[in-house]
Amino acid sequence: MLIINDLSLRVAGRLLLDHASLTLPAGTKAGLVGRNGTGKTTLFKAITGDLSSESGSVSYPKNTRIGQVAQEAPGTEDPLIEIVLKADLERTALLEEEKTATDPHRIADIHMRLADIDAHSAEARAATILAGLGFDDEAQRRPASSFSGGWRMRVALAAVLFAEPDLLLLDEPTNYLDLEGTLWLENYVSKYPHTVLLISHDRDLLNRAVNSIVHLDQKKLTFWRGGYDQFERQRAEQAELQEKGRVKQEAARKHLQSFVDRFRAKASKARQAQSRIKALEKMKPIAAMADDSVRPFSFPEPVKTVASPIVALDKVSVGYQPGAPILKKMTLRIDADDRIALLGANGNGKSTFAKLLSGRLKSDSGTVTIAPGLKVSIFAQHQLDDLRPDENAYEHVRRLMPDAPESKVRARVAQFGLATEKMNTPAKDLSGGEKARLLMGLAAFDGPNLFILDEPTNHLDIDSREALIHALNDFPGAVILISHDRHLLEATADRLWLVKDGAVNPYDGDLEDYKTLVTGVSGDRREKREAEKASKADRRREAATRRAAMEPLAKEIRATEGLMDRLRKRIDTIEDELANPALYEKDPIKATRLAKERSELSSQLAAHEERWLTMSADYEEGVAE
Repeated sequence: MLIINDLSLRVAGRLLLDHASLTLPAGTKAGLVGRNGTGKTTLFKAITGDLSSESGSVSYPKNTRIGQVAQEAPGTEDPLIEIVLKADLERTALLEEEKTATDPHRIADIHMRLADIDAHSAEARAATILAGLGFDDEAQRRPASSFSGGWRMRVALAAVLFAEPDLLLLDEPTNYLDLEGTLWLENYVSKYPHTVLLISHDRDLLNRAVNSIVHLDQKKLTFWRGGYDQFERQRAEQAELQEKGRVKQEAARKHLQSFVDRFRAKASKARQAQSRIKALEKMKPIAAMADDSVRPFSFPEPVKTVASPIVALDKVSVGYQPGAPILKKMTLRIDADDRIALLGANGNGKSTFAKLLSGRLKSDSGTVTIAPGLKVSIFAQHQLDDLRPDENAYEHVRRLMPDAPESKVRARVAQFGLATEKMNTPAKDLSGGEKARLLMGLAAFDGPNLFILDEPTNHLDIDSREALIHALNDFPGAVILISHDRHLLEATADRLWLVKDGAVNPYDGDLEDYKTLVTGVSGDRREKREAEKASKADRRREAATRRAAMEPLAKEIRATEGLMDRLRKRIDTIEDELANPALYEKDPIKATRLAKERSELSSQLAAHEERWLTMSADYEEGVAE
């Protein structure tokens, strides 16, 4: 489907790909991964022909239809369903031609082709895709202009999915999706009938939706079979082997060089020295693996500990207009060490609930009880615009530490995970991930007791997301998370609350149950789990029966172990005596007797050990499942 041969790409003088090659078989669903800034989106531009290469080529079969999400979200007056239907250009052209065609043979050809491309079910397919991305029947009939930018991007995504191109290019599609949309997309991509190349930092999506990984690293492309976890494990094993090989080679190189240095000047050894010089020249160096570790996040501990519950809600309602609450009659409590993930589709009120907890929105009714001295901090993506574009990270933190020496201010910036050279970079020139680190560090600057994070991972690569997970798990305060990153939620949250139908309630299942609720996939999971439990109980009973039958042998094994222990102790005692030189002078007869006894006991011990090994093997085989 896709062949990249010896490709080099340069942008603004910076070399991003250097003679990189890749072959992607037809039907492959591949995740394209790599650190932010390595050139993944640039590679997409080369594939679509929007960027010329410095050298090399990108090729695919003739008439291959390539699709990607439009950069400009649709904002017309057309209903969403019509925008999506028009994405199938062939269907749209045939329907237009059908209106004016007069030749009976051409009309018949048009109808046959419409049947071939399954045009009669097009509206149902388009509606299914829109519904999966969060648009109900009423929303699908509304004009695109009535939606915000994020929702319009979902329409653009729906359009390219409906068109079903032969090569589907998706660049961070979950950035404008909620968890529910992400779960649906994961299922859709896994069943997509053609080739997919997907840029994502969502670990679960890369584990479940794709069957291979393309890694962009050190300006090269490497193809790996399997999902992201399998890729990470294989790469770690390769790195370990490569490092062992490098160390071994370095030792061999030093040995050869040492011989050359010692004997090059000696006539008798000159020929051997020359042969070793040639061996050194032929020895291709094994490069050390590049250090690709990421800087950690670090959130300060709360200055003052507060008692639980830190927040208690009693029949609380909240909204933006009097008499029109978005969330109603909530009775909940948050304790000082809670880790809570908020589930629910966008528009149901998750951000409204976060604003209520942070004090940015007052309740309409009910009682909100806040623990004395409680500090609440909130991080949200829209706050990235609040950074002062011409000020660098050091200047942002200096405002919060006006009297501190420069070294302390820079040390505090370093805790945000920003490299030294980035501390003096204006905020407008930082990458999305660097801006997120700066804003997150500023939000948690005073050591909150309750830290609320609304979509914190949108601009973070996979390794930075892992660093965030470690920081949140180390943070001693309470955490409220809103995120479409399922791996983040599973790794940090111990409670799930569902925001739905104007209410916030604890959700009793786990995230796998919630996926089933959202997508309808794996509907028999609970029954399977019960069957597994019953099966495990049966296996335990069978194992107990086998152990009872083997108990006589087990007793004999234990008796043999006791006998071997006694023999070892006696041998140790004899050896202690024989180790005394005075014994051979004072009582040589005793020394001879002890040496003979030690020999006999050692023979007995060897025989018992052999018997013990045989019995143990028989026992293990007998009790094995």
